[in-house]
Amino acid sequence: MARNIPNVAGRRYLASMAIDDDVLDWLLDSDPALRWQVQRDLAGDPPAVWEATRALVATEGWGADLLSKQDPDGQWAGGSFFPAGFFGSAEAEQPGQPWVATTWVLKDLREWGLDAAALPDEAEKLEANSRWDYDDLPYWGGEIDVCINSYTLASGAWLGADVSALAKWFPAHRLADGGWNCEAEEGNSTRSSFHSTLNAVRGMLAYERITGDTSLRDARHGGEEYLLSRNLLYRASTGELVGEFATQFVYPNRHRYSVLAALDHFRDVSLLEGTPPDPRLSDAIDQVRAARQPDGTWLQSRRLAGRTWFDVDVPAGEPSPWLTLIGTRVLDWWDAAR
Repeated sequence: MARNIPNVAGRRYLASMAIDDDVLDWLLDSDPALRWQVQRDLAGDPPAVWEATRALVATEGWGADLLSKQDPDGQWAGGSFFPAGFFGSAEAEQPGQPWVATTWVLKDLREWGLDAAALPDEAEKLEANSRWDYDDLPYWGGEIDVCINSYTLASGAWLGADVSALAKWFPAHRLADGGWNCEAEEGNSTRSSFHSTLNAVRGMLAYERITGDTSLRDARHGGEEYLLSRNLLYRASTGELVGEFATQFVYPNRHRYSVLAALDHFRDVSLLEGTPPDPRLSDAIDQVRAARQPDGTWLQSRRLAGRTWFDVDVPAGEPSPWLTLIGTRVLDWWDAAR
């Protein structure tokens, strides 16, 4: 795909230090949800260019497709976290879970850059019509699962809902070792989880970035320290790899931890707070660099099981545009600091 970018001795002026023209063109030939991030983070396009592409998320491609599937009451698939009729159905006996209900759709749309103005009155509709599967609790109050609450906190801030009470839940439910665990509220664990802690700090960071409220920063920093003290990879007890999931990269990762997803979070923190990369990230960076293919791409790992509205990335084993965007910008951020 031809691009009007200046050349000097055959080289483009690019924001990325780790991408060549062929890979960049491949990434730019994509849905607006991905393309605007490539323009901003890798191509070095001015804001007027990538903001115009970002605006297309509401009217073209995946974003528009998801918006078209919304129920009149503001939900998707008739449910908050699971679709209506899920429990007791044949689908509930299958591996994974469906990713089509309201919380997952809002998470996708927010992360794809959809303008909240494309969802007028969404906060009010969910307040009136959506309840959690757990104890029939009201949507914007959250429930007992930290991952669910993290998505709700971020989406509520984005949509203008009052989630100030939910924000206070996070420091109150942080575990003694510094992080969070979705199993803790059921009394099944007193130790933090890599998965839950990353979801928690990502939700709190999104809340802070959108609202400007820094009241959760100390709690967030504590969760980030939990991950940093383990170099994003290792068990504190044995020093062994926390699990194969840490070095298996997948998009969409939904709730699933990997060092690539964690590094993308720490990059976001660095950009918001104006801080350099922590040296303890170096082992995780090495894992991301090692996974980069000779052509400059990253391969999709085994995708998460469960029904989706449609695919937004490639099958396992193929070069992933999303993972290539994320991997490239993480390495650019790290390398630029050195």
